[in-house]
Amino acid sequence: MPAIAVRDLSKTYRVYRKKEGLLASLSGLLRRQHDEVRAVRGVSFDIEQGEMVAFLGPNGAGKTTTLKLLSGLIYPTGGTATVLGFTPWKRENAYRRRFSLIMGQKNQLWWDLPAQESFRLHKEIYRIGDEDFRNRLDELTGLLEVRKLVGRPVRELSLGERMRMELIAALLHSPEVLYLDEPTIGLDVVSQRKVQEFLRYYQRERRITVLLTSHYMKDVEALCRRAVIIDGGRVRHDGPLADIIDRFSTTKVIDIQFGGTAPSDLARYGTVLESTPPRVRIEVPRQQIPEVLAALLAKHTVEDISVEDRPLEEVITELFTTPDEEPDGEARETAVTVAEAR
Repeated sequence: MPAIAVRDLSKTYRVYRKKEGLLASLSGLLRRQHDEVRAVRGVSFDIEQGEMVAFLGPNGAGKTTTLKLLSGLIYPTGGTATVLGFTPWKRENAYRRRFSLIMGQKNQLWWDLPAQESFRLHKEIYRIGDEDFRNRLDELTGLLEVRKLVGRPVRELSLGERMRMELIAALLHSPEVLYLDEPTIGLDVVSQRKVQEFLRYYQRERRITVLLTSHYMKDVEALCRRAVIIDGGRVRHDGPLADIIDRFSTTKVIDIQFGGTAPSDLARYGTVLESTPPRVRIEVPRQQIPEVLAALLAKHTVEDISVEDRPLEEVITELFTTPDEEPDGEARETAVTVAEAR
């Protein structure tokens, strides 16, 4: 049985649409209009125990809403989901003790108190034994290199240090499922690397199930082998991370260093991305790679040549900007206006 099983999960919000101006505001008291915002629409996927899966999509795609549904914070409009055999929105205590949710833009620690006080509160909430608490805290603070910082007020910590404290708080009760929503947002390169290394090690050692959302592709490439891509509330890809480039990228990049002066007609082969003679980088449609390589090698003296895939970040960005379509070929609808007499 999968650790996480989602079937046709959907969530629709009714949002009041206020019109501009005094008269329009007064009329809104008598006849209110709403938009039905379909945040999640028929999403289905399975995640096996011990998998670390990237959950990707542009802003407003429904990623955070899905994590909130799986955490039991909100109720779905339709569909089903089970996590470790529990229905999340039933909010059973037995389920709450087996998962954690970290949101990079939310703070679960007391701002004016040292982190160690928040840790003690978590100890009581999750009923962690004294010895287990000491051992887990010692292990986590050591791995994240923050032992000397737990006695400082949270407000005095840097953003990277606070995120490491958030990770400790989330893992003190040894959850089996961990939801990570933008865990490295705003962090500097050093802090990002430390968080990545810790998550990779901890997940491998404990075999916990992790669902990670991030706009930072270095996180995704460093931690995940599989990705679920959601856009417009729908799943557009579910499979190996490496397959995203093969499936959605229509071009490759040829990096070529000529033996002499670079030719002036390289634009005929593709889009010139960089030209620092005698080295040139050209973007070429995937199906034309053999033909272009043969022409370049036949007509010019070449010292070095390589063919590269485009960066994952570029491919995913292009995917997000490509309109998805409904099965009947019509562009997807993002909101429906509803008038309600009051």
